[in-house]
This record gives sequence, structure tokens and C-alpha cells, in this order.
Amino acid sequence: MICMRTTLIVDDELIEKARKLTGVQEKTSLVRAGLEALIAREAAKRLAELGGTEPGLRPARRRRTRARR
Repeated sequence: MICMRTTLIVDDELIEKARKLTGVQEKTSLVRAGLEALIAREAAKRLAELGGTEPGLRPARRRRTRARR
């Protein structure tokens, strides 16, 4: 993993609100969690936009539980 140092200017109220909501106290961890959440949200949006764009695609196989006798 490559890490880089950077300087960020972030509103103190925003940091405090995020700390209270998440319980994460370290600023670095808080920013990382925020970026990961943003990436997940945007990836989900892209995936939703793709919905139904492959009309010839066969449905994926799903595991089925066997009925117990």
C-alpha cells in the first residue's frame, strides 16, 4: 500500500459531527472511513445505472438449499 501525506482543511464542526456519529476519534481514520463510504456509494450508483443494460445476459445461477426429508 502506498501512503501519502497531505494537508486538508476541514470544517471542525464537520469533524466533530462525524466523530459523534461514528465513534471514530482519530482524524486519519475518520477521513479514510469517509472516503471509503463515498467510493462505495458512487460504485453502487454506477452499478444501479447499469441495471438492465445487458438484455441477452443469462441469469446467474443461484444456490438453492435442499429440502430436508
